[in-house]
Amino acid sequence: MNRPLKVALIAMGCEKNIVNSEQMLWLLDRAGMELVGDPAEADVTVVNTCAFIEEARREALEQLREAAGSKLILAGCMAEWQRQRARPKTAGLPPIDGYVGTGRFDDIVNAVNAVAEGQNPFYFGGLDQPVSETPRIPMGTPHTATLKVAEGCDNRCSYCLIPSLRGAYRSRKPEAVLEEARALCGQGVSELVVIAQDVTRYGADLFGKPGLNALLEELCKVDGLRRLRLHYLYPDLITNELIETVATQPKIAKYMDIPMQHASDAVLKAMNRRYTRSGLERLIGTLREQIPGIVLRTSLIVGFPGETQEHFNELTDFLRDAQIPRSGVFIYSREAGTPAAEMPVQVALKTKRQRQRTVEKLQSRVIDAFNRTREGSVAEVLCEGYDRYAGLYYGRSEAESPEVDGCVFFTSERALNPGDWVPVLLDGALDGDGKGRAV
Repeated sequence: MNRPLKVALIAMGCEKNIVNSEQMLWLLDRAGMELVGDPAEADVTVVNTCAFIEEARREALEQLREAAGSKLILAGCMAEWQRQRARPKTAGLPPIDGYVGTGRFDDIVNAVNAVAEGQNPFYFGGLDQPVSETPRIPMGTPHTATLKVAEGCDNRCSYCLIPSLRGAYRSRKPEAVLEEARALCGQGVSELVVIAQDVTRYGADLFGKPGLNALLEELCKVDGLRRLRLHYLYPDLITNELIETVATQPKIAKYMDIPMQHASDAVLKAMNRRYTRSGLERLIGTLREQIPGIVLRTSLIVGFPGETQEHFNELTDFLRDAQIPRSGVFIYSREAGTPAAEMPVQVALKTKRQRQRTVEKLQSRVIDAFNRTREGSVAEVLCEGYDRYAGLYYGRSEAESPEVDGCVFFTSERALNPGDWVPVLLDGALDGDGKGRAV
């Protein structure tokens, strides 16, 4: 072939997986391959997948079928999931020309070349090797970027496949994290979202104890950084020292994503979560006392094996009291190979969906109440663009995290550009999003 290979990459899954997609893009570009957005134009299409629950695998299958016009490489978690279960012919899966597991993302160029030559490569490796330090081509907005500080997980929640798909918890070295942060901010990024499966555990494998505080203090010194946001802080590892750091560092958003999953002690124990409802209540009280105005986000699972109506009522009672304005509500997915899959009392799908709708309605009221409390306050908003249909600018304050939360719509008497930081007087809500005017 006299021309460069044309490669399309479809990125799926969480922010951590998106980082791996961005690293693969950098490697493909560096190898001289032509990156295209449409699989129909590609010689080879790479689909970097998520597979931690059944719904994610269904979405991956849909993407693979849509991209089936070119040669296909299945990469990421679903490749690992299939390898471990010896399922090369999953129902509905189109012909796959090559596989790249989560431990071999850096071999994507070799895999693409092999597939283009008619081979069927299988790149799988150890899951517990050091985190790749390959550079990235960011795929999101040019002013916000994720900063992955660790890979894998050691928490061993009874419902979760992630340790088997991504390996044990491995922290990146602080100097590597800081170098990447400086490079991103040097390219115009002004907001960084610190991510890992468990950010609070950062550094425990390197230093014998968590070292998140020291890392955050150094990140706050990075030139060009305006806002630092923390995702996936496990409740049992949030220390007084961390709370003080968030409270006193002006660059750290007063926003915490804390995946609580449930509030019934019986369900939490069955999930192998290491805290109780009373512990969550104390933590929330402490956070709101020490960090006035803090916005909390959580993820919740309903329909876990053995969850009775009484257990579910405990969860909804907790949510009414806690008034957590940001949340994701998921139904339990029974995953073979996890302890929860073997638990005797599995909740019916109809019941799980009913409980999900109940929590979503409850949380919708919480969001409305939260928006009312913000009216009359001024929020610093990172402008992301102009919605010509609404006739309004839109962006995010520290209360809205990228992708998972809404945004703030606002008017402005002066022209704005994406990336501008704008003080916005909040005066209402628009379909659950904040609304206001630049001041």
